[in-house]
Amino acid sequence: MSSRIFTVPNQLTFLRLGFLPFFIISIHYRRYDLALAILIIAALTDGLDGILARRLNQKTALGAYLDPIADKLLLSSSFVVLAMNRKISWWLATMVLSRDILILMTAAVILVVVGYRPFPPSIYGKLTTALQIMFIFAVVLLGVTEWRWLSHLRNVIGYLVAAFTVFSGFHYCFTIARRLNEPHT
Repeated sequence: MSSRIFTVPNQLTFLRLGFLPFFIISIHYRRYDLALAILIIAALTDGLDGILARRLNQKTALGAYLDPIADKLLLSSSFVVLAMNRKISWWLATMVLSRDILILMTAAVILVVVGYRPFPPSIYGKLTTALQIMFIFAVVLLGVTEWRWLSHLRNVIGYLVAAFTVFSGFHYCFTIARRLNEPHT
């Protein structure tokens, strides 16, 4: 991986981070149409930066860290501000944020105590993130439309988010415990 900073993919990730305050402000002021547009642009730039990183051979260490951070910031802030606007339940926002904080704290403790150990995301963690993204998209879209079927789908996805948040959190803890007991190579 290259150590370059201002590659095209990294610039797209910085752009996505720049959208974050506008997205939060849009949600706060209940401008769901604008928030939906920002969410769609963020999703497109997220996909595009990965494609460009591979095609242009511009994968960087910074991008490897920055891209998931940008995604997590967008998701976490979405859950908080949507809960503040009473578009989603606080219990769900709390579950999602608690899991993310637990994972971050665990990674920090491992880094300090044991040193760097790679812990790639599991399929369950990726599925949880995908469900969270679909849920946020459905909630914001419902701020613009009144599709009854989407309201039911949002509820189903919300419960799936809750279930996979808990499951993937426990899976992550067990995986870390098992890997920490293995010899480091």
